[in-house]
Amino acid sequence: MQVLKTLGAAVAVVTTMAAAPVVAQSALNEILSGGVLKVGTTGDWNPMSVRDPATNSYVGYDIDVMTQLAADLGVELEFVPTDWKTLVNGVVAGNYHMTGSASISPARLKAAGYSDSYISVEILPFTTDDKLDRFDDWASINAGDVKVATTLGTTFEKNVRDWFPDADITVVEAPARGFQEVLSGRSDVFITSNIEGATLLEKFPNLRQIEVSDARAPTPIAMLLPQSDQVWINYVNSWIELKKAQGFFEATADNWGL
Repeated sequence: MQVLKTLGAAVAVVTTMAAAPVVAQSALNEILSGGVLKVGTTGDWNPMSVRDPATNSYVGYDIDVMTQLAADLGVELEFVPTDWKTLVNGVVAGNYHMTGSASISPARLKAAGYSDSYISVEILPFTTDDKLDRFDDWASINAGDVKVATTLGTTFEKNVRDWFPDADITVVEAPARGFQEVLSGRSDVFITSNIEGATLLEKFPNLRQIEVSDARAPTPIAMLLPQSDQVWINYVNSWIELKKAQGFFEATADNWGL
């Protein structure tokens, strides 16, 4: 009888162990044990993340933010090249622990998590000096004889399709960008954030912002994170709150003219 009781207890223990959920290791544990924070970045969003092809190094607002995060974690920082169309997939697949700044969108929220926001953008249209007199406000862009360029996988691509259904839309794939199509004369208009737009206007003297009654799509910006990794999300959010209180984000934005 005692043998049967012991056997039954053993079976119960095994059954309980089998039924217990397997707790996945958080990215935070992996980062601390491995000593490396891996960040996905596109390197083509000036002044947030800009890659120098000669040195394969990055500069920008995002780069400063991630450098500080890695320093506070006490680990090395590794930037993993990605592009906009695979940005979310890279987080989901574990190619990197997080991304730099990305617009918060319902489509991305379906597959990935986000940190708390620390900066926001709004969208404006741009053209070249020789075509500026063709446009006055948003409605003038939505015409069959207007060529609008955008980059595959960006939130701008969806905006362009929604806002300008009657226009002739060209979608280019990174590393090509919509603004390059306009600068080359192959397209007439591109849209981008006020942040990137200000940088492009300074860099290219023949670019002009189209005057509009209001900027569109004010959007908070945040870091993409693994959706189910609440431990890592909690750490990053607490870090953002701390750095906001210390004035870090404001000082970094000022440093990059944001």
